[in-house]
Amino acid sequence: MRHVRGFDVVRPLSIWMLIFMMMPLVFLPLASIFIFGTSSGLGNFWAALNAPEAIFALKLSMVTSFWATTFNVLFGLFAAYVLSRYNFLGRNALIVTISLPTAIPTAVAGFALLLLWGPYGTLGRLLRPQGIQVMFTAGAIVLANIFVTFPLAFGVIKPVFDTMSRSLEEASATIGATRWQTFWHVTLPSLRGAIVSGALLTFARAVGEFGSTILVSGNLAGRTQTAPLYIFAKFNEGQIEAANAIAIVLALFSFLIFSVLFFARDWLDVD
Repeated sequence: MRHVRGFDVVRPLSIWMLIFMMMPLVFLPLASIFIFGTSSGLGNFWAALNAPEAIFALKLSMVTSFWATTFNVLFGLFAAYVLSRYNFLGRNALIVTISLPTAIPTAVAGFALLLLWGPYGTLGRLLRPQGIQVMFTAGAIVLANIFVTFPLAFGVIKPVFDTMSRSLEEASATIGATRWQTFWHVTLPSLRGAIVSGALLTFARAVGEFGSTILVSGNLAGRTQTAPLYIFAKFNEGQIEAANAIAIVLALFSFLIFSVLFFARDWLDVD
């Protein structure tokens, strides 16, 4: 029921107020990196983007984020299945623990990893005599990304498990399907949207991770410097154009991922 007859002044006023509030918070900051990045011409932007260190940083971010996403999607799928299908003592404590990394500052996460895997850490000092060093390598970046993005895929997949009807699984069991066959052919297809959404969210978060990776990677150019660390390093060196070029790429990448999540949700959702 309409609250007023004729022209509803609240509708356009609300829309413009929303846009006005978002201008200094979202629109203008994002627009500024594109305006600055193209102010010196596309040639300079392309040259900054093609620098060997910039290309390496982008590749390293993509590779480490891929492995972190792969692990966390598999873990999230397994954890969601166990915690949705079985009730046991300590179940709620496990759910809280899995969700905890979202509330922990990323710098704390990186420091915790250093205390565990660092050269003088709890486990790191046991590996040092064997010549194994976990920290300040690409593997450390993967560990940091796994820790920080730990709950994302789980948080998307578990609610689908909780609301999923078990009638199809029960029907599959009555015709002689094994538990694995039921999971592979019945349960897993129903989770298609949740798995893809969780993977995209995890990947986007891992690519942009900064706080934990700067502690565990060493921020070595051409070796352990990811794209966000490259932006930080170039900004500190006064090379604003180099930092801005990578910032534009990461902004476009994030926009692409969330566009896929929004516009492909009809395909991702399973009836």
